[in-house]
Amino acid sequence: MSATYENVKIDLQQSPRVWLVTGCAGFIGSNLLEALLQLGQSVVGLDNFSTGKQANLDEVCSLVTKEQWARFRFVEGDIRDLLTCQNACTGVDYVLHQAALGSVPRSIDDPLTSHASNVNGQLHMLVAARDQGVKRFVYAASSSTYGDHPGLPKVEDVIGRPLSPYAVTKYVNELYAEVFSRCYGLETIGLRYFNVFGPRQDPDGAYAAVIPRWIAALLRGETIYINGTGETSRDFCYVQNAVQANLLAATATNPEAINQVYNVAVNARTNLLELFTLLRDGLAISHPDLTNVQPVHRDFRAGDVLHSQADVCKAASLFGYEATHSIVDGVRESLAWYEASLNPKPASCATNLIY
Repeated sequence: MSATYENVKIDLQQSPRVWLVTGCAGFIGSNLLEALLQLGQSVVGLDNFSTGKQANLDEVCSLVTKEQWARFRFVEGDIRDLLTCQNACTGVDYVLHQAALGSVPRSIDDPLTSHASNVNGQLHMLVAARDQGVKRFVYAASSSTYGDHPGLPKVEDVIGRPLSPYAVTKYVNELYAEVFSRCYGLETIGLRYFNVFGPRQDPDGAYAAVIPRWIAALLRGETIYINGTGETSRDFCYVQNAVQANLLAATATNPEAINQVYNVAVNARTNLLELFTLLRDGLAISHPDLTNVQPVHRDFRAGDVLHSQADVCKAASLFGYEATHSIVDGVRESLAWYEASLNPKPASCATNLIY
């Protein structure tokens, strides 16, 4: 059996039938859950709802068949608890570890909690995966690992000094994964995400990412703030590109691809002024009152880097990654989702809970 997902062919005869997605009620996790279920896979989901939402699971339920949804088993629990991780990993072939506390500012405000979730939590998951005989452990790494290194585009084997507690935690994730591969033979692959965005990314809260926050602010008639001059640039990566990278990393058969870390991005830069214009003009098609809205500038944010862009040749050569969505494609799909999400439908699905 094989299936095509966003132009990337995944051979399901060679892939395992049971997957664990941590952070499955979150942004990237719920998109992974949706893709796996639509591909006929059996999925265990783990989430403590600290940042994930039941609404994300409800939406996935509405987008898959009843038969596909029946292949999903949800565990409400915390990766900071080893027993929970052991239970969730039981009988699992592949782990897609997405659970973490994101955000540079959050880590600066509360480094202890970020460390507990991102470092201790991942260590628990690695131990559980080792103990339960998981075949491969694919985890969310971060472009923040490049720190103050000025080179562009970023290549995986050249990093700088970390600029935030969050960056430290994500680099430690890579170190632990490498050690578990060396010491215990656990197959690991780290995916350094570059500013992933798309449907189900939370627009609210103090630590919301820029794209969902700005979309929501424009739709609500709120002020858009740009930190700095607006020349700060990022390699914005639509979530479907990240989903593909996870599926390809998990099912890669090339021995050279295993126990590595990869950039996941599109190898392009968009500055904040360009991003603002793209979002405003996209929404102005159906909301003409937004046509002349302008942003307000304020001080540059501590812990941020000025520019970020990824070289994705390593992922392309070792497991066939190729971004199928540019920022323009991703923004188009995201705007449609956020506009529709203003009028959510009542939930009609019951999650298969275990404790």
